[in-house]
Amino acid sequence: MTSRSRFSFSENTVGGGNVQLSGNTDCSLEILPGKKGIYRLAQIDDYQGLARSSFPWAAPMRINLSARASSRAIPGTWGFGLWNDPFGLAFVQGSKARLPVLPNAAWFFFASELNYLSIRDDLPASGQLAATFRAPQKRPIKLLLGLPLFSLVFAPPIARYLRRWLRDYIKQDSATLNHDPTEWHDYEIDWQLDRVIFKVNKNEVLKTKIIPSRPLGLVIWVDNQYARWLPDGRFGYGTQANSEAFQLQIKDLDLTPA
Repeated sequence: MTSRSRFSFSENTVGGGNVQLSGNTDCSLEILPGKKGIYRLAQIDDYQGLARSSFPWAAPMRINLSARASSRAIPGTWGFGLWNDPFGLAFVQGSKARLPVLPNAAWFFFASELNYLSIRDDLPASGQLAATFRAPQKRPIKLLLGLPLFSLVFAPPIARYLRRWLRDYIKQDSATLNHDPTEWHDYEIDWQLDRVIFKVNKNEVLKTKIIPSRPLGLVIWVDNQYARWLPDGRFGYGTQANSEAFQLQIKDLDLTPA
C-alpha cells in the first residue's frame, strides 16, 4: 500500500494540454481550443512506468479532494479516481510493456453526450457519474478465444451479442450526479474490501458492492475524446472539437489507507 508521504505525480499532456502542479495537493489541468481529429489531453497520475501488478493502491483506502470545472460540460471526458489503465496511453509505458486488459475502476466520471460508456442498458452511460467497474485482472481463456469476434464489432448484430457477452466478465455500477461542477465541491471515494462509497459534499451518491479488482492507480484528467457502444450495436470512437479552453482545478487532494 502506498503511503501518503511517498506519493508523487507524473504529468501527461498531448495536443495542447497543460498541467500546473502546486505541491502534492493542488493542481490545474487545461486543454486548449481546437478542431476535432486532434487528441488533446491534460493528465496527472501515479503509475507511469509501472507494471499493472505494481500499481500503488489497494483497498481499503480513501480519496478526498475538492474540484471545480470551468464549464458544466465539454466535448470529451474528464474526471478523477482510480483505474487499471486497461488500454494504456502507449503500448510501452517506460520500460514496462502493458497488454490490454478488462477495465477496473472507481471514479467520478464526466462525459459528453456523444459518449456511451456502459455495456448495460439500465445504467447511465454519459453525463456526470459516480461509477465502478470490476473485471478479472487476468484475461479469461474464453474471452481470449472470442477475440476474433471483435473484428466484427462494427456489424450491429454481432456488436449487440458482444455487449451481452462481456457482461459475464465486466460488472459495473453507476449513479447520475446532479450538482453544478463549476462550483467547488468536496468529493470522496471510500474503497473498502466489500463496497465502494461515493460522496459529494459529504452526501452519499452511490454505495455499491461492485468493487474493482486491485491494484489500481490514481488518474485525474481532461480530454476531448469520445467512445460509444450503443445498445443497438453501433460503435464509435474519436475526438471532438472544443471552441474554448476547459480547465479542471483540484485542491486538497488526499489519498490515505482507510
